[in-house]
Formats: sequence, structure tokens, C-alpha cells
Amino acid sequence: MAVPLARAATTLNEADLIRRAQKGDGDAFASLVEAYDNNVLRIAYNLLRNEEEARDIYQEAFLRVFKNLDNFRFDCAFHTWLYRIVTNLCLDHLRRRKVRKEDYSAQRIDSATTNAVERVEEHRASSDPQRHLISKQLGERIRQALESLSPRERMVFELRHYQGMRLRGIGETLGTTEEAAKNCLFRATQKMRAALGDFV
Repeated sequence: MAVPLARAATTLNEADLIRRAQKGDGDAFASLVEAYDNNVLRIAYNLLRNEEEARDIYQEAFLRVFKNLDNFRFDCAFHTWLYRIVTNLCLDHLRRRKVRKEDYSAQRIDSATTNAVERVEEHRASSDPQRHLISKQLGERIRQALESLSPRERMVFELRHYQGMRLRGIGETLGTTEEAAKNCLFRATQKMRAALGDFV
């Protein structure tokens, strides 16, 4: 199957940026960061549910990319390699958090927990109190549903539905098989449906 010309050009441009960054070109590295910074921050936030911790992971992830870019050999997509770094940092952080038995529920930022709701443009929601109430209830249910997922399930759900990655790429990112990623996504989707109940 032929790769669309625009996508092929983007891939070639990215490969060129990576090669230049590997040779010490700071502008090329800055362009790579700019291309992925929002996605990296969102992945970290959606898994950690804490803005400050997500920013710390974001900085650590790009620091690791900078230090290890010479080791990138183009045997997988750059975003797969980058997201693997981010997910590993997040999962390590969550393990440390669990060991410390932190009560992180108070750290969650309720106003930013519902990316799905934020993607739906609300036309005149304030002028329709019932619609506003339903939107608020849906946002809370989505937040609760995401909380019901394990960190790995939440990560697979994020990579599939918010980053648009294919299951094979998700498997590579998480260091597992496509089938394992598919099973994890199935479990996550079932939990989300059960938690959302009458909203779906």
C-alpha cells in the first residue's frame, strides 16, 4: 500500500530533523520537541491526573530524548520511541506513588479531567441549563470512569483514542504485543461503558 505523499514528506522531514538533531543541531531538536510537546504533556497528565507531575514527566522525557537521541536507530517510528519513554516514566512514577501510599485524589484537577467533553463544542450551553447540567454530569462520569482504569488500561485508552495510534504501535510503545494491547483496550472500553452506563 502506497504511503500518501503528504505523510511521506512529513516522515522524511521528521527523519531529517532527527538526523540533524543527532549531529547537535539545536534548532532541529527544538522542532522535534515542538511537534510532540502537546501530546507528551497530555499523555502524562491523562495518566498521572496531576498537572505539576505531568510537567515534571514532560521535562524528564525530553531530557532523556536529548541524552539518548544518538541511540535512536529508526527501527521504529520516532513517536513510538518517544511515547515509550513517556509511558515508562509515568508508570515508574505511579509505582513510586503507590509505594509511598500517597493520597493523590486531592491533587486531581477537576476542571481538566474530561478531555472527551472538552472536545465537544458546547453551543450556548450556558443559555440551556439542562444541557449544561448534563454536560457537567457527563464530565464527572468520564472522570470517574477513567479513574476506574488501571494505569496500563488508561495509557492504552489514551494512546488509541486521543493519540490515534494503531494497536501495533501501542504494543510497541508499551513493550508488549499487539494482541496484549488489544485485550487491554477491550478491558478499558468495557470498564468505561459500565461506568458511563446510561450516558452511552
